[in-house]
This record gives sequence, structure tokens and C-alpha cells, in this order.
Amino acid sequence: MVYPNFKNFLICSLLLWLVAAAAAVSHDPEGVLRFSLGGEVSLLNPILSTDNVSSAVESAIFSGLVTFNEQLEPVPDLAESWAVSKDGKVWTFKLRKDVKWHDGVPFTADDVVFTFKSILDPKVNSVRRSDYIIDGQPIVFSAPDQYTVKAVLPKPFAPFLVHAAMSVIPKHRLAGKDINTADFNRQPVGTGPFIFKEWKTGDYVKVARNPHYYLGAPLLKAIEYKIIPDDNSSLVALEAGEIDEAGIPPKDYSRMKTVKGIKVYESDVLLYTYLGFNLANPKFADKRVRQALAYATDRKQLVGLLFRGLATPAYAPSAPISWAYSDRVQKYDYNLERAKQLLQEAGAENLEFTILVNQGNKEREKAAVILQQQYKKIGVKVNVRVMEWSAILKVVNAPKDPKEFEAVIMGWSLGLDPDGYSIWHSSQYPKGFNFIKYKNADVDRLLEEGRTTIDKNKRKAIYGQLWQAIAADQPYIFLWYPKAVAGVNERVGGLAKPGPAGLFLHIEKVYIKK
Repeated sequence: MVYPNFKNFLICSLLLWLVAAAAAVSHDPEGVLRFSLGGEVSLLNPILSTDNVSSAVESAIFSGLVTFNEQLEPVPDLAESWAVSKDGKVWTFKLRKDVKWHDGVPFTADDVVFTFKSILDPKVNSVRRSDYIIDGQPIVFSAPDQYTVKAVLPKPFAPFLVHAAMSVIPKHRLAGKDINTADFNRQPVGTGPFIFKEWKTGDYVKVARNPHYYLGAPLLKAIEYKIIPDDNSSLVALEAGEIDEAGIPPKDYSRMKTVKGIKVYESDVLLYTYLGFNLANPKFADKRVRQALAYATDRKQLVGLLFRGLATPAYAPSAPISWAYSDRVQKYDYNLERAKQLLQEAGAENLEFTILVNQGNKEREKAAVILQQQYKKIGVKVNVRVMEWSAILKVVNAPKDPKEFEAVIMGWSLGLDPDGYSIWHSSQYPKGFNFIKYKNADVDRLLEEGRTTIDKNKRKAIYGQLWQAIAADQPYIFLWYPKAVAGVNERVGGLAKPGPAGLFLHIEKVYIKK
């Protein structure tokens, strides 16, 4: 660069120095970020855990071959690069050579192969097994050398790169052990930006900076995850400065926008909330019963009372921001007469059942009470049972048939790929995410077609048919699509843009301001 005179050169140099100096001192190297968790962590092994609470902590400890940017595009992580054969069946990943596990042992291709083989092992209680089995045939993983991983697929598989983002676990720590019961599940060792330090049941989990993280040492000294099962209590803790981030309930949205020291962010998310029925229970075996309850569900009233414009009614097992979303499904608009007629036809006029809901989630607790009142109008008696999150997970994830619940209000945080095989395919019961025992041969076929069709437009058409078929059966009553609304203490910097990828997407770049 040529400067017109020496004075301008000095000014520009000074400005550059000031910018560099500001960047250097903008964060507190001793800064500790404090999160809240909406329930107890179940375990800290990413191939076993099934809940978002555990995943939130795991995401700081572990890494995968691939990760995703703010545009939800795949980018390298433990893999430097990847290539796929012309027939779409052979994927080759070249790994970074500068990665070490938190205990100092070098990371290699053997760890990646061990991870995926463990998921595929029937003795391991992993609900993710179906992500790596195509038409009944497993993907074959191998390590041609220490820094190359090869995956040979039975046939082209559209979601494969998304599933390649699975967190990797260390072979040297788990080989030859029962992964289901290993001490590792409470004392994990990963390759991620933070090192596990302490877990006090019912209280907190702590992780600390990994100074040898391959993308550079994180700017935070540590993260503390405080277990606060109640949404209102989390908000109180945020306002008191005890935590740095909390979800904002709709009733507090307007007020929180005016609170000093807290910034409010909102965005659309790949998420829906539902009322799910245990189809192994004779009460819900007849789809006319489920359809009757769908007709008796006044979603507009539900969303209006609970969310004040921060959610929209849901009708399909997809989210509006997904490229595969389609609202061309039967919507079961509010119709009490039709609901009563269907109950009569099914011989279920005296229906009574219990809805499980997790303690502390005020929207779900209130929703259960509203549904209780709505269903009363068609002569259905609903009982509401509030349980701790971990207790609900034990009930719905119990590997037995039938499971011991009647109905439950929960939500699915959807993957970047629309493949819903693990949730809806009949093979995923009782040990998978299809804990309601949903079975429909057409749905099974469409799920299999959707994940093995590569053309995006054709896939969109397949998933459109799939959503129609599931909505017609109403194994769930789809309730609402929420907006993510979070309050963050203004002392926190380095956040990603608001969006479905999350504010804390680049956790290693997040910092506490001085």
C-alpha cells in the first residue's frame, strides 16, 4: 500500500495498532460463562445420550468430522476435507494431524472407526444406529491409514454428511469396556474446546478451557452449567446476574426488552412441540380416537394464550424453516362436533388418559392444562402428571413393549436433514426414538426412499407425501412451532448471528468482556 505522506502513514498505523490493542484486551482471559440447564444431565456420552440437556454439555467437550456454519452448511472439523465417489457410495475423509484428546493421546482414524462401529454394535444402547444403516445394511467404516477414514455405503445416502457430524469418542478409553455402563459416561474425554472438570448431580457441570484445542485455545476460562429445571427460576437467575443466558417466556418478552444489561435475541428454529400418544396402549390404537382429539385441539387458542405471537400452530412433523417443509397436510381444524362423532364411532365416549409433562417447562405445563379443558368439551377426561425431565426420559426410553405411559408433551429439535427415519420408522421401537410404537408401511417406504434419493427436488416431493401420511394418522398432535427467544447478559461477546444454528455456535470464540 502506498501512503500519500508520512503523516497519513502514522495515523493509519496508529489506528491499526488501536484496533489490534482493542481486540487483544476486549476479553477477560479469566472469564467464566454461566449457562442454565433445564434438567439433570443423563450422561455425557454422545453416542448414548438422547436429550438436549446432555447434548448441550457434550457439544463443548466433543467434536465430529464435520460441523455446520451459521448458514447450516457443512464445514470441516476433525476432518480437513472429504471426497465422494461418482456413484455416491464411497466417502473418504482426510483428518487433521494436530488433534489430541484431552488426556494428551493423539486423535487418529482408529477413534472415528471405533465410534461408528460402537454405534452399530447391537450391544450398545445407541438410538443413533439407524443413521448408519441403509435398507438393512450397515455403512462399513475403515481406516486405510492413521489420518484417513473411508465409509462404504450400500447405496447413496442423502443424509450421510449430516450424520458424519456425530461426535467422536476415544477408542483408548472405551475399547473392551461396556460402553453402556462405563465410568467415561460421567467423566468424558473429548477433543473439543473444553475439558470436563466436575459434575455434581442436581447442581452443576463444569468444563474448562482446552489450551491445546486445534482451532486455538478458547477465549473463556471455563463454562458452568447450572441445573435449573424451572424456566421462571432461570429468568430470575439471569436478571440477578447468576447466569449469562436464559430462555425468555412469552409473558416476560416485552418487559425483558427494557431490562438494562440484558440483550434479547429471537430467531426461528428447527423445532416443534407435540402431544404424543402411546400407540401400544389400546386407548389410542384406533386412529379415529387420535383424530377426534386433533379436531378438539384449538391450536390458535393454545398458541394465543401461551405465546403472544412468539409461536405458530403446527400441523406437520417438520419446521417451516426446513427446505423440505410442506403444509399440504390435513390440518384437523377445530371442530367439536366432528370430534364427538369420531369418538362415538370408535366407541371411546368415556375416554380418560394421563398426559406426562416435564417439570419446570411452564409452556408445556400450561398447555397440558389448556388441553385438559379443551378435551373436557368432548367428554374426555385428562389427568396431568408433572415429572422431572430425567424421570420422563426413563419412561419413554425404557427398552420394553409396551412402555408405561399414555400420552406425553415433548418437542423434537430437528436435524439439518429432513430424514425422520429414527423417529418414525417402525423398526425404531422399542429401542429407538419411535417410542410411541408408530407403524405404517407406507411411511416406512417413504422414509426409506427419502434417505436414499439424492435429488433435492425429488426428496422434497417424497417428504411432502410423508408429512401427509403421518398427519393423517395423528400419532402426534402437532401443537406449535416456537421462536427461540433468549436473553444474554451484555458482558458476553463473540456470539454468532441469531438463527437456527444458535448464538453460541462458535463457543471457542465466545468471551466475557472486561
